[in-house]
Amino acid sequence: MKNSMKIKANQQGFTLIELVVVIVILAILAVTAAPKFIDLQDDARTATVAGMSGALKSASALVHSKSLVTGNEGDPTATIDVSGSEVNIIYGYPTDAINDWANILDSDGFEASSTDGVLIFYPEGNAPTLGTIWAPGDDAEGDAKCFAYYVPATEDTTPVIGSVECVVASSE
Repeated sequence: MKNSMKIKANQQGFTLIELVVVIVILAILAVTAAPKFIDLQDDARTATVAGMSGALKSASALVHSKSLVTGNEGDPTATIDVSGSEVNIIYGYPTDAINDWANILDSDGFEASSTDGVLIFYPEGNAPTLGTIWAPGDDAEGDAKCFAYYVPATEDTTPVIGSVECVVASSE
């Protein structure tokens, strides 16, 4: 009988307090880590917009290559044939005309607008408000988020192409 009592005394499990502490620690970890994995919408949009920026860079380079072959890369205005469509170019690169870009690349899922010599592509239904709060190469503030941009070439510069990350404004 004494031996069986000794065995029971050595076989202890977790106390209720220890289990509650472990559950609380796991809950805290879940609350802090879960948003990183659950809210991937901004990351997905940013990747899509960055993909559009890459497409703009590639298309611009291809049009410029074709312009070099035809010898009109130095002309302030010219046209070039891209897959059977005439595309306006400026110094060998595409202009900021939306119709020209529609002939150059497939922009399904994006809308485009051109203001003040800057062509922007943004996810459908998410038009940014640019106003005077953004310039190419800068980070955007306020509602001016989530778009790819194209600034046409000038006599002295090549096009400026990039994208602005998609970030939902927080309510802090």
